[in-house]
Amino acid sequence: MNAARDSTFTVRGSTSGGAAARRVVALLLPALLAIGGWALAGQAPAGGRVVYVVRADGAVTASMVGLLTEAIHRTDQDNAEALIVELDTPGGLVTSMRDIIKEMLAAKRPIVVYVSPDGAHAGSAGAFITLAAHVAAMAPVTNIGASTPVSVTGEMTKAMERKVVNDAAAFMRTIAEQRGRNVKVAEDWVRQGTAKTAKEALEQKVIDLIAADLNDLLAKLDGRTVTTAGGTFTLRTRGAEVKRLEPSFRDLILKVISDPNVAFILLLLGAAGLYFEFSTPGAILPGVVGAICLILAFYSLQFLPVNYVGLLLILLAVILFIAEIKIVSHGILTVGGIIAMILGGMMFIESPGPFLRVSLVTVVLTALGMAAFFLVVVGAGVRAMRRRPATGREGLVGELGVARTRLAPDGQVFVHGELWQARCDGEADPGDAVRVTGIEGLRLQVERVRAEAKEASRPA
Repeated sequence: MNAARDSTFTVRGSTSGGAAARRVVALLLPALLAIGGWALAGQAPAGGRVVYVVRADGAVTASMVGLLTEAIHRTDQDNAEALIVELDTPGGLVTSMRDIIKEMLAAKRPIVVYVSPDGAHAGSAGAFITLAAHVAAMAPVTNIGASTPVSVTGEMTKAMERKVVNDAAAFMRTIAEQRGRNVKVAEDWVRQGTAKTAKEALEQKVIDLIAADLNDLLAKLDGRTVTTAGGTFTLRTRGAEVKRLEPSFRDLILKVISDPNVAFILLLLGAAGLYFEFSTPGAILPGVVGAICLILAFYSLQFLPVNYVGLLLILLAVILFIAEIKIVSHGILTVGGIIAMILGGMMFIESPGPFLRVSLVTVVLTALGMAAFFLVVVGAGVRAMRRRPATGREGLVGELGVARTRLAPDGQVFVHGELWQARCDGEADPGDAVRVTGIEGLRLQVERVRAEAKEASRPA
């Protein structure tokens, strides 16, 4: 395993070092034992028995693939006694499930899938993963099964449905036969959508044991013989040191952003940030935040089954919101944008289960939030840019002043407490009210106004 793979996990309560560090520890071992001892990290000490434990919960997606792949490789590299996967999942993507099972079948050290804690379940793809383990275990109050494949689009012809179900059933039979489990019951999970309690699964021989907790599991695993890709092993788990493999920061970030709701929000924040930056160049912060959000969204979407019709509807909604600012539609474009956003969000992720789709609440709240953002925030900025300047040279255009000399057409005018050289469109006598119509260099362009405006234009 390469160095990057080694650094993916941290071992709770332990430290790691190179050969030099191990020599120092060996020299100081008596002193260390005297004060309570330190665990050698990274790999098990010579002759020691270590069991790795990793927690896998939530939907079966690319983030779980990365987590379990790294855990399996770490277990093989360190020659640990076994890897225990504490599983709780409603199911997930078929591609991710198959990637995990490929790694499990190629593992050289024993893998135990433990559906836990009480109240957990191994549904759909989780049932496949459980049966693929060398030892399948469940907590007492858990369930497993209901593995009938569901179309990501929700629509399949009868012929296509038969093909998908037959393929999944054949894969389930293969796994059950490989691990010596009840093939008929496992196949029924796929064809009939049935599910079993932990007690029923044990009685019908689709799992190997029921354990109340991790300590009970370790005791019941002890002495079992399993065959892996690396050979036949007799588990010696009683009294073994348990080390939990903690996911790296990268894995935690991937798990968060691979959530469809988070990916959806990141995509919209990225689009809004970039639009704000392009519409008001020099703001910088919105552009930076928008670019980061957009990159994270695209990274996340590569692991999710994206429906590009939904993506186009979301982009259409953003365009409609922008158009509402520039075109007077009396709210029609905004309503159209909200509808397009909601439809796009609902179609955005093609998922076999609701746990992998963008929630309707998130879609509606985000659509309303985006509409408010463009109408209120961006709209206020656009209106401010269109407003006539009130200060500076540009702010003089349209202002009233008084002619100080005769304008025929050149002369002097008094505007805003200042004396300006001016050129009049026509003629004006001293004391006549004039209005500024433009500026050329340091000279004002003015025009004479009605006589009744003179008094209002005189300086105090």
